[in-house]
Amino acid sequence: QVQLVESGGGSVQAGGSLRLSCVASGLIYSRHCMAWFRQAPGKEREGVAGLYRDSTPSYADSVKGRFTVSQDKAKNILYLEMNNLKPDDTAMYYCAAADCPPLKRADLLRYIEAAQALGAPSYWGQGTQVTVSS
Repeated sequence: QVQLVESGGGSVQAGGSLRLSCVASGLIYSRHCMAWFRQAPGKEREGVAGLYRDSTPSYADSVKGRFTVSQDKAKNILYLEMNNLKPDDTAMYYCAAADCPPLKRADLLRYIEAAQALGAPSYWGQGTQVTVSS
């Protein structure tokens, strides 16, 4: 059973930085992809950044150049380093994982989002809140 627990959220001013962590258990890295998603009040959940099985990253256009996703497989932790934060980055941030078939890296975030509806095993954490003030 895969379990994901996020931490590291908080309140910062615009231009500040935060690092989110997702401690994972039960993952098989040769099978699973991982990603960060976020959901702001009144908005749909959106993919932020993810890693394919071979650790190739994929980013949403809105965070390219500001966010970095990385993984420490020895410690089973997925990170999201967030720099130059903007008020629009305010949201609940979720860690997710899914059994990943071969796919285009550009499709990674959409696949994890849709995995459950497709009948593929997927897993989600409880989320950590990020608030950016102007």
